[in-house]
Amino acid sequence: MRKIIVTGGAGFIGSNFIFYMLERHPEDRIICLDKLTYAGNLSTLAPVMDNPRFRFVRADICDRAAVNQLFQEEKPDIVVNFAAESHVDRSILNPDIFLQTNIIGTAVLMDACREYGAARFHQVSTDEVYGDLPLDRPDLLFTEETPIHTSSPYSSSKASADLLSLAYYRTYGLPVTISRCSNNYGPYQFPEKLIPLMIANALNDRPLPVYGEGLNVRDWLYVEDHCLAIDRILEKGRIGEVYNIGGHNEMKNIDIVRLICRELGKPESLISYVADRRGHDLRYAIDPEKIHRELGWLPETKFAEGIRKTICWYLDNRTWWEEIVSGEYQEYYKKMYGKTDEEMQ
Repeated sequence: MRKIIVTGGAGFIGSNFIFYMLERHPEDRIICLDKLTYAGNLSTLAPVMDNPRFRFVRADICDRAAVNQLFQEEKPDIVVNFAAESHVDRSILNPDIFLQTNIIGTAVLMDACREYGAARFHQVSTDEVYGDLPLDRPDLLFTEETPIHTSSPYSSSKASADLLSLAYYRTYGLPVTISRCSNNYGPYQFPEKLIPLMIANALNDRPLPVYGEGLNVRDWLYVEDHCLAIDRILEKGRIGEVYNIGGHNEMKNIDIVRLICRELGKPESLISYVADRRGHDLRYAIDPEKIHRELGWLPETKFAEGIRKTICWYLDNRTWWEEIVSGEYQEYYKKMYGKTDEEMQ
């Protein structure tokens, strides 16, 4: 039995990874460590809370005493670090918490790995550390050799954590791997991100706020494909290596919004163009050739299939996201787009 600590496991990708690992690896024990910030939702983990191979621990990865106590109790074989402040807009409003969680928290986890002998530390990162690509050069893709060139406090904090992880590998011999993924979508994504925000607003006939002209391009990856890629890296990935995980699904933001309108039978007149984000990256596009060549991974979910599955999930789980889109989130929404949902109607 492998003991695997999954940090940030009450969030979007972390929770999907926990579900995936419990199903695919019945011999593993999964320990979820999560602070339960605004983006962490304990109800997400309800399906596995009674699983004897699962344990939930509420703690901050920056809390060295709490982290060390958990590592002492569990003696994990593997740590997969999803825990991060991850929304670019929030990093522009308040960079401090991103630096604390994403950099210091990663260091605390790696120190615990060194102290208690974890066999692997996997850092989950983002393609945003590479900056952006021009819209008129579709031939250009991010590879693992692309220089880091960050645009926001968020991406800078993630790049810092990546570099720190590689430094721990070189200096201390800590068995580290890093993955950098493109934009994820799927079940349980917090509705501040593009796809769930547009689904939730469209279902309620509310305005669909689109930055600028919506021409920014993203490479979309279905979350379960991401989980499979990390599983492959844990099993076969080379220590000290970075692996890019891309979806081969480049789309303009405005095209995503229009597609959601069509799927839900909503008019495009709901689209509301708002002032562009500061430092807004133009295009992300990952070349996953390395992980395909070395580990045999390629995305399995076509975007047309994945977006329909995602929309159906939000239709079938309205209670989950309706409880989120209220209160504190409305105040944040107002900061981002100038008005609350209600005021934009």
